[in-house]
Amino acid sequence: MRKPIIAGNWKMFKTRDEALQFVYNINMKLPSTEFVDSVVCAQSPILRDLVKRQGDNLRIGAQNMHYLDSGAYTGEVSAPLLENIGVEYVIIGHSERRAYFNETDGAINKKLHQAFRYGLKPILCVGESLEVREANDTNEFVRNQVELDLKGLGTEQVKSLVLAYEPIWAIGTGKTATSEMANETIKAIRGVVKDLYGKETAEAIRIQYGGSVKPGNIKELLATSDIDGALVGGASLDPESFLALVNAGVKK
Repeated sequence: MRKPIIAGNWKMFKTRDEALQFVYNINMKLPSTEFVDSVVCAQSPILRDLVKRQGDNLRIGAQNMHYLDSGAYTGEVSAPLLENIGVEYVIIGHSERRAYFNETDGAINKKLHQAFRYGLKPILCVGESLEVREANDTNEFVRNQVELDLKGLGTEQVKSLVLAYEPIWAIGTGKTATSEMANETIKAIRGVVKDLYGKETAEAIRIQYGGSVKPGNIKELLATSDIDGALVGGASLDPESFLALVNAGVKK
């Protein structure tokens, strides 16, 4: 059975003091990593502070990173730095990065290779726009993303990364794909991984759903056959809400 993973993506929210208070509030209440993985992905300047204060059952992630070790890339964050300060996860290819910062699948593929080079665990985001969904092209669109993003990765690397299916039309809009819709697409994504890397890898890889996930709908999503967790935005900002999300993922 795949272990669920609940990851909070704080985006450009929380000051250092707010972030530390959040961690202090949840550290002693999180369930064991034996049952569910709990991750918080925060803004770069506070990552080291959070790593130093994470409890046994919490891990810290970055929201982005560059695909080169170093260079004249003002405002970017390197994988060597993230590895050096103890960050464990990194979100790669979030739809906001693709849309607002023009990230291509080629760049995302380079970032995935770089993340593995430095022992970071990528959370790779894929997903379609409302136009693509309404044209009934979701599966083909997401297949293309997955094929391009995973190009050149080895089987063991793919087994260990986390995929996050995030329909763009459901992010921060209050709209959520029904559990059936989300599971159907995630099952299709798993099918792509099977085509590329075989049945064993497809059954091992964890695939999250993201898109207006809340304590009120997460249990229904996680009760499906192929959804292994959630990548959560707004609902991950409140400690009690985050704890409710994580506890919903516990499957003993």
